[in-house]
Amino acid sequence: MKLACLAILSIAYASPADAAPCESLTTLTRPNTTIQSAATQEAGSFAPPTPPGGRGGGANPVFGRLPSFCRVTASLTPTPDSDIRIEVWLPSSGWNGKLQSVGNGAWAGTIGYAALANAVTGGYATAATDTGHVGNTAKFVPGHPEKMNDYGYRAVHEMTLAAKAIVAAFYGSAPRISYWNGCSTGGRQGLMEALRYPADYDGIIAGAPVNDRTHQLTWELWIAQAVHRDEASFIPAPKYPAIHQAALNACDAQDGLKDGLIDDPRSCRFDPAVLECKTGDTASCLTAPQVAAARRIYSPAVNPKTKQQIFPALQPGSETGWNGLAGPQPVGEAVEFFQYVVFNDPTWDYRTLEFDTAADAADTAAAGVLNVTDPNLKPFFDRGGKLLLYHGWNDQLVAPVNSVNYYTRVTALLESSKAASSIRLFMMPGVNHCQGGDGPDTFDRMKVIEDWVERGQTPSRINASHAMAGAIDRTRPLCAYPQVARYTGTGSADDSANFVCRNP
Repeated sequence: MKLACLAILSIAYASPADAAPCESLTTLTRPNTTIQSAATQEAGSFAPPTPPGGRGGGANPVFGRLPSFCRVTASLTPTPDSDIRIEVWLPSSGWNGKLQSVGNGAWAGTIGYAALANAVTGGYATAATDTGHVGNTAKFVPGHPEKMNDYGYRAVHEMTLAAKAIVAAFYGSAPRISYWNGCSTGGRQGLMEALRYPADYDGIIAGAPVNDRTHQLTWELWIAQAVHRDEASFIPAPKYPAIHQAALNACDAQDGLKDGLIDDPRSCRFDPAVLECKTGDTASCLTAPQVAAARRIYSPAVNPKTKQQIFPALQPGSETGWNGLAGPQPVGEAVEFFQYVVFNDPTWDYRTLEFDTAADAADTAAAGVLNVTDPNLKPFFDRGGKLLLYHGWNDQLVAPVNSVNYYTRVTALLESSKAASSIRLFMMPGVNHCQGGDGPDTFDRMKVIEDWVERGQTPSRINASHAMAGAIDRTRPLCAYPQVARYTGTGSADDSANFVCRNP
């Protein structure tokens, strides 16, 4: 009923007559909140600050397209050890009456300025947070359990409450609908909001979520050990294209269409041993130790004693992105997790990790803070909340089956009608982590969630596109899981109009 009423009230919120001047927001008072600045940014004038130890992002063309907006910066201190920095951007005119909050990646520690810019350009009031620490690193954790809680779950909630108060003070009315939009860590943050704070958002977009974060970080070192415990196992990047092509040769045509995309790699039976070197070692073959490493990459991380799965595997099709987890160095976020969160030892060597105890140690240290494995999202759904999940099958950083498993657990708790109207998962063939790859990786996520929340149009088919050098060269439907897109047999295979969604 609430969301139906909101849909009826779908009007343009241009510049309410009772809106407060931007600069006056510095006098706003609310508990545990310090407004540090509030200033109007003229159209196209904003350049993001240079992050500590990093480079500025002013070259992103999205900043040049920015309209005039009120930029508010604030610090939130829900505990004495907290310092959660947030930014809230408010369109000077043309506000659509909605809030779109945006998520982070990895260990966060920065504000996502490009995401804020995209949102405010679309007419939304928007908010982002650094999650309570500076720098994309876990070095902040030792001695600061409250900062860990801020990063894990509290910062986004506190930001959300503050953002709604700032919106109300500026426009004279609170946002009529609130959305969350995030991928990876941002996807996990969205699921955490749905679980812990079901009243914060009406619609949540969660892409490639790292919801089982402690096990995902453990699995990242499973892959690192696969290629580094014995350096003869290391697979140089020049060999990735040959492995990728061999995977396509084995799996591409299984859906009846040879198009460079593996529709559902779970049904693919690809053994990298087909590339084992016969004579010499070249970029087109794998040595025996490299074959063993590739097999391990394609296999779930498991506890060697109990045989219980720790985390699912990378899928055939992901090979060109293996440098992220199987490159010359282990992925830093996972090493730091064990150094600073699990063992509190910055000298700890990832090669010493034993997988019969690793997941338990990780869970003991942080599962209650980082993980969203409880599938009971009924409070969120019962108040009309909608959850849009998406994940690329070629994801090279977060095993895509993780999202399938989570979706399956959530829907198992719901009546079929409730599940169908509340949560949808879209798996994306050929798409990497959050975006990129040979598959159709671009779709209007906000339109999909808005049509669902505000107009009752539950998504079952989403038209997505792929671009090369800025020009769209392929469109393809994304189908609500478990359905898949199938070519009708006539017309261009690069045109979504020639595909239907059906059960596999």
